[in-house]
Amino acid sequence: MFRKISQYISAVKGELKKCSWPWESDPKITGFRKFRELSGSTVVVLIAMVLLGAYVAFFDYVLSAVVTRAIELLS
Repeated sequence: MFRKISQYISAVKGELKKCSWPWESDPKITGFRKFRELSGSTVVVLIAMVLLGAYVAFFDYVLSAVVTRAIELLS
């Protein structure tokens, strides 16, 4: 079992080495500026998640109100 786990971890490490990371493009950049693209992308994803969550919550509320009203009218 431990052999399979170590094989999996080494395979994951090998695949991650193939990825292109945004901070590898310019080795002269140091510090937090190195992660500027990554942090910007993270903010975009978080905003998109909040907007999508609000969209789903709104339509969930509307549809539940419609179904509740329809049940009241039919009974």
